[in-house]
Amino acid sequence: MDCIRFELSGEGVGLITLSREKALNALNSQLLAELDQVLTAQWDSGLRALVLTGQGDRAFAAGADIAEMAEFSALQAEAFAARGQAVLRRLELFPAPTIAAVKGFALGGGCELAMACDLVLAGPTAVFGQPEVKLGVIPGFGGTQRLARRVGRQRALELMLTGRNVKADEALAIGLCLSIASEGDVLAQALDLAARIARQGPAAVRLLKRAVIETDGLDLDSGLAAERSLFALCFSTADQKEGMSAFLGKRAATFTGR
Repeated sequence: MDCIRFELSGEGVGLITLSREKALNALNSQLLAELDQVLTAQWDSGLRALVLTGQGDRAFAAGADIAEMAEFSALQAEAFAARGQAVLRRLELFPAPTIAAVKGFALGGGCELAMACDLVLAGPTAVFGQPEVKLGVIPGFGGTQRLARRVGRQRALELMLTGRNVKADEALAIGLCLSIASEGDVLAQALDLAARIARQGPAAVRLLKRAVIETDGLDLDSGLAAERSLFALCFSTADQKEGMSAFLGKRAATFTGR
């Protein structure tokens, strides 16, 4: 693959690196296709956590590729947005928890990519934003939807209507990222967090993610009903038997993800 690199980084942890460093890891059609390929290939692989980052220190992803989009017709633009939305939705629904490790710019499509991950960790140099209005367009890969869900409608509108970018400290304050890497190595922090997640019961982790993602937007009673069903489903897994047996036996659990 030319635009994406995938590798295993520790037991049960996958690492995706956007590798268009000269283009600041901008999202073009080829990168989206390769990302979709990796997600599809790893969907049932048993990964316990997945980390995404960008190659180099300047950008996680500086946006969608403007050079590719500049001459789009309205029909081509809709097709490109549909493709981007589909790939990012696949990332959002990936069975294992996903973590974005953001260094440098995460703008436009890059911010949308980060927000499609379950957790967003920022390096001290991280800069987030949806500046599409400065180009005469609006976000097309889910930014109008996910940013409001992350930071609230009023703040999301202010950021998108002005095209204003936010640095790591403000992103943390408004809930756009979870934390800022204190030592500056956000990838190391993301991999450490992924490893901690990978040590938990994998079946429970997957069901927990489903309980949160699949009930988004439902009323409380519907959400509680879904939680109850998924809680019960845990008791059909070997992981539940092992986890509770290990607790009662005062030993470390050995989970299999089944």
